[in-house]
Amino acid sequence: MKRVTGIGGIFFQSESPEHLYDWYEKHLGIKREPHGQGATFEWRELQSPDGSLPGAKGATAWSIFPRSTKYFGASKASFMVNYRVDDLDGLLEELKKAGVEIDPHRDEADYGRFAWIMDPDGNRIELWEPPKEK
Repeated sequence: MKRVTGIGGIFFQSESPEHLYDWYEKHLGIKREPHGQGATFEWRELQSPDGSLPGAKGATAWSIFPRSTKYFGASKASFMVNYRVDDLDGLLEELKKAGVEIDPHRDEADYGRFAWIMDPDGNRIELWEPPKEK
């Protein structure tokens, strides 16, 4: 079983998300999606698991949250990385056996399944299993 297959998102907190979004757009050209919070960087895997070219489409989310957000849970950090995984349930079972702290909350949406764990330094990590391609 593959564990992490890539980075699905980078999230961080700010005292002034709107001001920071404007700064990133002005100085680095990162524009928010028209429908809401954050930006999306789309990409394509070099090849599919069967070796054919090109591989599946993917995306990396980039979002700024207000400092007051509860989304980061009890994390000691003001950032959170979302990792793409192939088999969320299998990975969580292995992490549980290894004694990793796992948030019991799960989330499911049309764009995938989510779970959260904590690393030994108290940083919250989001695990995301994208929906299977049809």
